[in-house]
Amino acid sequence: MIRLLDDLDAEGAAVGVRVDINSPVDGDGLADDARLRAHVDTITELCERDARVALLAHQGRPGGDEFTDLEAHARRLDDLLSVPVEYCDSTFSADARNHIEVLDRGAVVLLENTRFYSEEYMSFEPEKAAQTYLVDRLSPALDAYVNDAFAASHRRQPSIVGFPQRLPAYAGRVMEREIDVLGNISESPEPRVYVLGGAKVEDSIDVARSVLERGLADAVLTAGIVGNAFLLADGVSLGAASAAVVNERSHEAVKEAGDLLDDFSHRIYMPRDVAIERDDERLELDLDELPTDQPAMDVGARTVAAYAEILDDAGTAILNGPAGVFEDDRFETGTLELYRSATRAETSIVGGGDTASALRKLGILENFGHVSTGGGAALRMLTGHRLVGIEALDQ
Repeated sequence: MIRLLDDLDAEGAAVGVRVDINSPVDGDGLADDARLRAHVDTITELCERDARVALLAHQGRPGGDEFTDLEAHARRLDDLLSVPVEYCDSTFSADARNHIEVLDRGAVVLLENTRFYSEEYMSFEPEKAAQTYLVDRLSPALDAYVNDAFAASHRRQPSIVGFPQRLPAYAGRVMEREIDVLGNISESPEPRVYVLGGAKVEDSIDVARSVLERGLADAVLTAGIVGNAFLLADGVSLGAASAAVVNERSHEAVKEAGDLLDDFSHRIYMPRDVAIERDDERLELDLDELPTDQPAMDVGARTVAAYAEILDDAGTAILNGPAGVFEDDRFETGTLELYRSATRAETSIVGGGDTASALRKLGILENFGHVSTGGGAALRMLTGHRLVGIEALDQ
């Protein structure tokens, strides 16, 4: 059984809350605070219930440009919350433990980037994770642990799977919503239509295979590089440029797409036209006008119309990945129109990552029923896998 915040006696308790506020950075600040905003409800509720809240989070990957401390995140959280947010430049040292000990009820401290500690970037079984320095040193300063970091909960890191072995553990409000929606996809209204696009070809093909084999999808609409992989598998000659982009992403994509078409061609839909760049302009080509020297950058109007017809009848629309290079205004049309069509479904669900970024840029994020906070985590749940972070909460 997974315990929720409703089950937590928070008054006066020191509560360690794992959040995912990993954000794009811009100089000394944050370029986007969407992930911080997602956790406001959980943190606010705990503070209103007089908990002493210690936040655990990561930022970037070791060696990467965005691998930095969390001082800017603390400043932004201080703006977003109605309570003060302190910043502690250590994670589990005596200084960090002292910060928690003297914290007032209803106040928050953000501890330092967990990935500054090398073991946090490694993978452990939960029992071993509970013996790491981070968990061993910090657990005595805490009375309870809350996992609100759905987006990181497919990783076997100490801050995700270790603390539930040492402390009473609970799901935060973000985690609760994600489990309710993505964990019960089989109960959503039918017919179910999946729109799979973007650049993560292997991940999207895995999703397609899983939902088709399990009978969860009545239709799978492909677009973006994913759609190009299926077109190549179906014998369409796109041209060397588009084929190279697909093969760059995955050498096995075309074969795997072909295997799926052999078994489920009646439920898999492919683009009917593509948009390319020619003379700095958008040009749409039907499939019989291919191959072309330019790479496919978007789906065309015929594809949008055909897919919109299917989405108009959908009970549930699940979107993962944009239909093209939406960052370029000339090639945002396919993504914008398909996403608009998906909002007309009774239930509309968006996988996180690039899909949420596209929605935000296009200004239609608020039109969807559920926008997941996690890209990889959402994909795993949509393929029927249970996340290790959720399993660790099941006590």
